[in-house]
Amino acid sequence: MRSKEGTKLEIRRLEKKDVPAAKALMDDVISRLPSQDLFAMDDEDYLNHLVDDQGEIYGAYLNGELVAYTALAFPGQSESNLGREFGVPEQQLGDVATLEATIVHESVRGLGLQRYFHQLRERRARVLGFRYLFSTVHPENHVSLKNLEAEGFILQFTRPMYGGKLRHCYAKRLEE
Repeated sequence: MRSKEGTKLEIRRLEKKDVPAAKALMDDVISRLPSQDLFAMDDEDYLNHLVDDQGEIYGAYLNGELVAYTALAFPGQSESNLGREFGVPEQQLGDVATLEATIVHESVRGLGLQRYFHQLRERRARVLGFRYLFSTVHPENHVSLKNLEAEGFILQFTRPMYGGKLRHCYAKRLEE
């Protein structure tokens, strides 16, 4: 994948040392959204939790600078497992992975990064043996809605989440 200027983007899995840059990128990008309801902010502790053992975060680097990232969460039996919302039996909650935030800086939008990240996370979920993928998105985030649906996610329901922020809730069953 290349930038608009033709420079190659480096995609790699983030480590704990990369979390402050991911949080700074999120804060920067979110600060310019037309509404704060469009995005449910993660804190640095949550991002660290993902890179430690409860998920994976992948970043896109342009000239050594983090310009986009995406997260895949493995919620296990935790309270945050969206599988319960979708009716996944308790004994199968370990089979659930969640497509978490994708943040893309304006300078690299339009390159297909979000769709690339969807495909990357789904591949990783399959390799790791997950059977269910879930994702939430604000109803007015048309780019994210289009990308989820293009990857075969099906809208299941809409309700307030994350402190009252309205969300469409999508699901995809991964074939065994």
